[in-house]
Amino acid sequence: MIEYQARSLDRIFQALADPTRRAMLADLRHRERSVGELASPHRISLAAASKHIKTLERAGLVKRTVRGRMHLCALEAAPLADADGWLREYAQFWNKRLDALEALLVAADTAAPTSDHLSGQPPRPFWRTHTRLEAEYVQRLGANSPLS
Repeated sequence: MIEYQARSLDRIFQALADPTRRAMLADLRHRERSVGELASPHRISLAAASKHIKTLERAGLVKRTVRGRMHLCALEAAPLADADGWLREYAQFWNKRLDALEALLVAADTAAPTSDHLSGQPPRPFWRTHTRLEAEYVQRLGANSPLS
């Protein structure tokens, strides 16, 4: 079961890795489209569009039906929920970092003197404030900091 899920996720992320395929999926959000309709905004041949669509089909993201001579494609969004679920398992890591950064920015806003220009003191150079904020950020996150 786990191997099946891993292969399925691999195919989903492989399909999503290409900007043309992502644009095709975005076009399919609104309604089903023919291969020609999916190909035309990208200025690619029908053969190239068909290869992209096959990749999307293998990932389970698109269902193709044939009506007469027309091949119509429709979005199958369920596999995207699987990819979203996998990504959510890792959200805790970037949320922790974003929360720490937000706390530092709020603290910097409240601690920063707002009237330096009125007191005649030269303003503190940005790079000094930036370095101090980076040091505090690294200190709060410890070894997990992307800056350490």
